[in-house]
Amino acid sequence: MRMTMVCLAVATALGTAVLAQQGSPAKSAPAPAAQMAASPIRDSVKGYYDNLRTWITKSADVMAEKDYAFHPATMPAADKAEIRTFGGLIGHIAQENFIFCAAATGDQPPAGSDAIDKKTAKADLQKALADSFAYCDKVWAGTTDKNGASAATLPFGLGKSTRLGTLVFNSTHDSEHYGNIVTYLRGKGIVPPSSAR
Repeated sequence: MRMTMVCLAVATALGTAVLAQQGSPAKSAPAPAAQMAASPIRDSVKGYYDNLRTWITKSADVMAEKDYAFHPATMPAADKAEIRTFGGLIGHIAQENFIFCAAATGDQPPAGSDAIDKKTAKADLQKALADSFAYCDKVWAGTTDKNGASAATLPFGLGKSTRLGTLVFNSTHDSEHYGNIVTYLRGKGIVPPSSAR
């Protein structure tokens, strides 16, 4: 469901950009400057990233330290080696944030970020997560509708994209793993941040 929402937001934003480039046969009065966003396409997808950052960060906060090693109780022992713990999910998201947000600008991820998913302590993982979102925040802040179309290469041999496309890919990745986090939180009787009121 969340992936569908991201795809719809991106499709809507891209459709708007194409129409804007093609021009409209009927001229209309320009909107007041206060109503016009400098980068409406970027803004339309950044809001989704902002929500995910909040939900994932709050999830990392509410899960108890002892439960960072949590796997679903019904999982066979053989599968536990293949499926991440709660802490493993937090570390993986942090590590991938650095990788994808660096790729959006053509940079290399910061030194040491390639070993985040090996951390197990709650405080270490929370710090890594916060640092990774701060890094991505800077990339988002420097992204506009104009430079968002600049060429970028997705990591892991995933192909060519754009700066904005790479950031959206990262948000989609975060969303997929937030779905895992929700399941883990529910398994511990915790209401996920996206459902809490």
